[in-house]
Amino acid sequence: MSRNTTPRSLHDVGLAAWFGGTLANAIALNSAAAEPHKGRDRGAVVNAGWDRWTPVNAAAIGAHLIGGAGVLAANKGRLVSQKGVGSMTAVKLGLTGVALAATGYSRLLGRKVAARSDVPVASGTVPSEATPTDVAGAQTQLRVLQWVIPALTGAMLVVNSFAGEQQRAGENSKGAVGRIIGH
Repeated sequence: MSRNTTPRSLHDVGLAAWFGGTLANAIALNSAAAEPHKGRDRGAVVNAGWDRWTPVNAAAIGAHLIGGAGVLAANKGRLVSQKGVGSMTAVKLGLTGVALAATGYSRLLGRKVAARSDVPVASGTVPSEATPTDVAGAQTQLRVLQWVIPALTGAMLVVNSFAGEQQRAGENSKGAVGRIIGH
């Protein structure tokens, strides 16, 4: 059995950055944008932060996906031979797809907000009474997505922990026997 340190590392570090960065931005950056005294400066502050984070986040997601493909290829035999691995993989792939979709949609909304950074806002995801309707609508959706994405990527981290447990020698043997006898 060969080691898969590089794909596992890409997979895990990429996911950790995706999770941690979006959580930090939800907790700190979006709310910190409320600090400038001028409402028109708030949008510019949060946009500058997200513009700095976006390439890092894209690289993290790319590393996670490349690493995940490598891990999947290395474990293709377990998908067939070990009971529970296929369903765990399906859950993991489903969560990844939804997290990617939410992240992509969040980016589209963020671009809509960034295009109008000169308008007054209360914070990065909270419009003020003077915020134009299109920006306010995007901010309202972003306020939800800022928590959805870390929840999804956090769930992916939990599934990864479960997958790691499935690879323990006793679980691997038990899963293979269960597959053979149908339990």
